[in-house]
Formats: sequence, structure tokens, C-alpha cells
Amino acid sequence: MSAVAMTAKRADSRRARNFSDVMGSLGVGCELELPDGEVRAFGGSPAFRVILKNQRALRVPFNEYAIGKAYVEGHIDLEGDLMSLLDARDRIRGGIALRQKLRFAALLLFRSPVSVNSRAIGQHYSFGDDFYLTFIDRRFRFYSHCVFHSDDETLEDAAEHKLESMWSALDLQPGMRLLDIGGGWGGVTEYCGARGVHVTSLTLVQDSANYIRHLIDEKGLPGEVIIQDVLDHIPAEPYDHAVIYGVIEHIPNYRQFCARVWDALKPGGRLYLDASASKEKFHMSAFTRRYIWPGTHTFLALPDMIEEMLFHGFEIVDVRRETHDYEVTIGHWAERLDANHEAIASRWGEELYRAFRVFLWGGCHAFRTNRLQAYHVVAERRQDPGPRPGNPRRLVNSFLALR
Repeated sequence: MSAVAMTAKRADSRRARNFSDVMGSLGVGCELELPDGEVRAFGGSPAFRVILKNQRALRVPFNEYAIGKAYVEGHIDLEGDLMSLLDARDRIRGGIALRQKLRFAALLLFRSPVSVNSRAIGQHYSFGDDFYLTFIDRRFRFYSHCVFHSDDETLEDAAEHKLESMWSALDLQPGMRLLDIGGGWGGVTEYCGARGVHVTSLTLVQDSANYIRHLIDEKGLPGEVIIQDVLDHIPAEPYDHAVIYGVIEHIPNYRQFCARVWDALKPGGRLYLDASASKEKFHMSAFTRRYIWPGTHTFLALPDMIEEMLFHGFEIVDVRRETHDYEVTIGHWAERLDANHEAIASRWGEELYRAFRVFLWGGCHAFRTNRLQAYHVVAERRQDPGPRPGNPRRLVNSFLALR
């Protein structure tokens, strides 16, 4: 055997030990199948098996991103309880490349947020309505968390509770005008329009606009759809209230967002916002940014958002933790995705199915382990914005807060 071959063999052996060491440290029964067919068992009855299908699987860098990429490309297979396997995330590096960090910074600092949003949203929703409808709820079709009164109720009932919560918080009445920022598949229009509220839906996706317009025509609902970013939206007259479900993650500049919503609402008008959140702004896995959400997609940083709302003359009416609701919601999505595996793979490809499988089960695990959180916030527009500290003062205050 040549020196090169022996070096490669030793490297493969070392990486196999790395896999074995991590899996053996999990404290649950599991199995590792190596490319030569050898199966290594750890603990008791196996909850899952990791299958390294070829030598390339052994040679990927030992980090979260590279392993996820190898799974999407079919070099690694996963069988059994994926949630137990995800417990290994704390034992390996994330794998965010410097190039990805620099690209994100360039988009954030040097590109128009409207153009970045348009491109990223267009890319994510390029698979068509039918793909997302394979796993989200079928009643109101929300691609954001639903609100569960109990863990054993259906995803569809929880979607209706989400709308009930918003309706009550905004004290909506027939004849009012509601701005829906990110119309999705028309859940807000269908629910509120049937109760006499005129809904103006903003969306960046043509399929979304077509879907909502069809709902309006078919059901005779009071509403309209505008293909426009909220950062560009200037209404002819202010709205009574506004709602943004799971869209603030695409708008990391909270100052621009709050200024635009302030201008769009009547005095006393309320904003209902819900979102997935993280403790650190701009934190996101390399896998998610590569395969699921390109651009400047960023989980909600709750303290930053509340600060900007207060600086723009909003009064915070309510903040509610809904982390468990998102865990249960995305768990339902992951189960429905898996149940439709064959249909999804045959129409959109095995790689897309695998990427979303990692995304959804990984998200469920993140909410369960507090890597991610979820909240809804209700804020009311006051008569005037009041005083706002200047940037130098805010910078000093931020520095002092680090002490």
C-alpha cells in the first residue's frame, strides 16, 4: 500500500473514531454503520442509526454544516429517531465559513433591504404552493407557528387559535381596515374578511398574490393584494391595525420597519407581531442559510425590537412566550413532510426533501432545547413618537450596558 493510501486510511479511521466518540457520548442507544458494512453499537436498544454510505462520508469535515450537507447529497443516511440524533449538535462545531459571514455582512450593509428581500423570498418560494401545502396546516395555511391550547389538538385547530389571539388583541370590528404584512396563503384574509374586516395583504410572491386573490373572488371577501415590500408601502390612508406573522425574520432593520408601520397606522392603531427568535441577533446555522433561507434572514431579537418600538412611539401592550407552540407546530410539519416523502421526492427531488427534513426536525429540536424561542408582541401607536435618543447617546448606553 502506498504512503498516500496509508495516510488516507489512517485519516478515515480517525474520522470513524470521531463519529463513534460523539455517538457513544450521547447516553442513548444508537448505531453507526461504516462504509465497509461494519456496524458499531452504543448503549442499549438503538433509537437511531447513522449510515455512512461511502468513503466520502468519512472524509467530510467534522462539523454540523458538512455533515448536514453530506446527508442532503446522499452520502449519509439517517434512520430512526432524528430528535435523539440532534442531541449531538452540542458536541460538534457549527461550520460557518468565513466566506458566508462576509457575504451576509455585505448584503446587510451594502445592498438595499428591499432588493435582498425580493431575491431571497423569490428563491425560497420558487417551489410553488403545492410544496408547502404538503406539510403546513390545511385550514388557514400558516407558514409560522400556530397556538396550541393543548398538545393533543390538531394543527388546524391551533391555526385558528392563532387568528383568535390576533383578533382579540387588536379588538377588530367589522368595517375596519387591517394591513397584513406577508399575506402567505390568505389565512388572515379568509378569517378576518369573513367577519367584515377589509384586509390589505402585502406579499413579494406572485403565487401568494394569485392564491389570495382567488380566495377573495371565490368567497366574496373584502380585501386586496399588493405585491410590495412593507418598507416601500405608503397607504393612501392609515390602517386601523396591522399584523405580521413570521415575516419580521426577513427585515433585520427594525428602525426602518417601525418607522414604516408607524406611518401606516392611525393613532391608537395596534401591531400584532409574532416570530421565531434567538438570543443573539443574526445568529443562524450555516446549513439553514445555505439550503433554506438565503439573504439576510434573521431570527427576531426581542430586546432590539422592543427598544425600536418604544423609540418610535409605540407602547408595548403585551409580550407572550410561544416557544412551545412553535416546537409543536414544526414537529407537525416535520411529521407531515416525512409522511409525504415519496410524493415530495418524486416531484421536487430527494435533495429538497432531505434539506427540509433537516430544517424542520432541527427547528423542532432547537425550540425544545431553547436554542430558539418564539414570541408574539402587541404594540400600540401613540399620538406622537415622543423623544428619541440620538445615535451617539445610544452608542454610549450600549457600551455602558456591557459592564
